[in-house]
Amino acid sequence: SVVIDQGTYSVNGVPRLLVGDDGGPVGPAGGGSPAGGPGFDQVVAPDGYAWWYLDALSDDGRHALTLIAFVGSVFSPYYARARRRGPADPEHHVALNVALYGATRRWTMTERGRASLQRTATSLRIGPSAMRWEGGVLCIDLAELAAPWPARVCGRLRLEPQLGSADPVLLSASGSHHWQPIAPRARVSVDLDAPALRWQGDGYLDANWGGGPLEDAFVGWHWSRSALPDGGCLLQYDVQRRDGSLGSLNLRVGHGGDIETLEPQAVSTLPSSRWGLARQAQGPANLATTLEDGPFYVRSMLVTPWRGQTLRTVHESLSLQRFSSPWVQALLPFRMPRRGG
Repeated sequence: SVVIDQGTYSVNGVPRLLVGDDGGPVGPAGGGSPAGGPGFDQVVAPDGYAWWYLDALSDDGRHALTLIAFVGSVFSPYYARARRRGPADPEHHVALNVALYGATRRWTMTERGRASLQRTATSLRIGPSAMRWEGGVLCIDLAELAAPWPARVCGRLRLEPQLGSADPVLLSASGSHHWQPIAPRARVSVDLDAPALRWQGDGYLDANWGGGPLEDAFVGWHWSRSALPDGGCLLQYDVQRRDGSLGSLNLRVGHGGDIETLEPQAVSTLPSSRWGLARQAQGPANLATTLEDGPFYVRSMLVTPWRGQTLRTVHESLSLQRFSSPWVQALLPFRMPRRGG
């Protein structure tokens, strides 16, 4: 088991100190998703957020997708505007982001109000789309409209975990921001009617939650997950906080569920995105392709050497300084329309 207590990351009872580059701890943490499920009924504070993130890569290498369900849509210009007026209700700013990559590409992120949200511990409905946790499997029914060019994204996804969840990790010294891998390794089945897509592949599921805006706590971060040949998963997280401190995590989840904290590796610099965002990774890595290239966020596929093997790595870089800039805020409604009050 993994326990984080007063800055010490314990693995099967053996303490491992998890610190940032400044010597400050990246723990403790508490709350979050219950073992074995997403916990969709999590309490979200005013101005706060909770999101559940899923990604998948097809076995044949031709397709990829990400899906993020937001209660308190952290990248929403409407939620940012509401927070500037005073404490804002996160349940009045909910969205389901679906991104399809490959020969057929789609992007959906329609924001909706509290009347469009229904949630319990095992189910989450945002507008016409729904997620439910049944018998240890995440089942998703999609009925979304892409933006900025309208196109339907409808059908079903199924995620079956192959590894159990790890405990939450505290990302900020204030204690307000957390991350938890729920299914570090999973099998995902995609069965879409629009566009017509059928494939299976390797997947991943996690959650993030916090008690305030991301941009108040972080300058940005780099995150990645890699499927290991033995059935395990490698997770790496590097955060730069607004107080100037840095934090790094290098975590291996074994195929038997054992969890090992590794020493963070030296940073390698990757090519900047077309929008000029810096990308970096722990250890040697090569950029295979850019999946999503936005003004404040870039999602990439990397090729990473690992103990004589070559890994497929999903990687993201986020600049919250860029997100907060007025010109980016003015662009966001074109990709993130809002329906309802």
